[in-house]
Amino acid sequence: MKQQVKTSWKSLSETWISFVITGIFAVAMGFLEAIVVVYLRQIYYPDGFDFPLIMLTGEMLSVEWIREIATIIMLLAVGIMVGKNSLQRLFYFLYTFAIWDIFYYVALYLLLDWPASLLTWDLLFLIPVPWIGPVLAPVICSLTMIFMAFTLIIPQQRGKIIMIRAYEWVLIFGGGLVILFTYINDYMRLLIQSNVSSASTGNERIVETERLLATFVPSEYSWTVFFAGEALIIFAMFKIIRRIRSVRR
Repeated sequence: MKQQVKTSWKSLSETWISFVITGIFAVAMGFLEAIVVVYLRQIYYPDGFDFPLIMLTGEMLSVEWIREIATIIMLLAVGIMVGKNSLQRLFYFLYTFAIWDIFYYVALYLLLDWPASLLTWDLLFLIPVPWIGPVLAPVICSLTMIFMAFTLIIPQQRGKIIMIRAYEWVLIFGGGLVILFTYINDYMRLLIQSNVSSASTGNERIVETERLLATFVPSEYSWTVFFAGEALIIFAMFKIIRRIRSVRR
């Protein structure tokens, strides 16, 4: 029994070291990402970033897609290397992603004195359409992902058996999709509107789409829908935590 407890605490210590090292990597990536954005804003938004968005050329949009995909692959690779099983790999990835995202904004604030507040709107992602929302929204998501990583990885390293049931996965991923909807809803609506209102020819649809995108300024975020998505995730985590506490090592 003493040997088992000793091994458990050794594993827990290694886990905290993993959290620290991956966290340092993610902080560095956050600053690197922010520096790239500083350059991009100097080119496209010399007077400061704001909506409506400036339309990128097809070539530059492809470059940005590659950069975003490469960023996700790098963060995913960290989770795969550090995690000892599939569950740990997933949640180390989410943890690293969350730290990267939070410190991306920290770096932007230090370098550009931006955002002015947590309710400032930002361009979050570009694949497959622009994701937009107040800075507070992705920060809340990041804090949730950090909570999930600590809640699931640490008990497992202490010898707890972690079982996530199918309906809990549905709640977690379903909540994520609900939140994703709040990010892409505005631009998806614009794309649908451009196809409905424009003529049938391809070139005219493209022109109409670009006109709508180039003049759109967001004004209202779907916080009710966002927190509904968060509630689904938190409810699933509540069920998992309660089961973890009820199961012996």
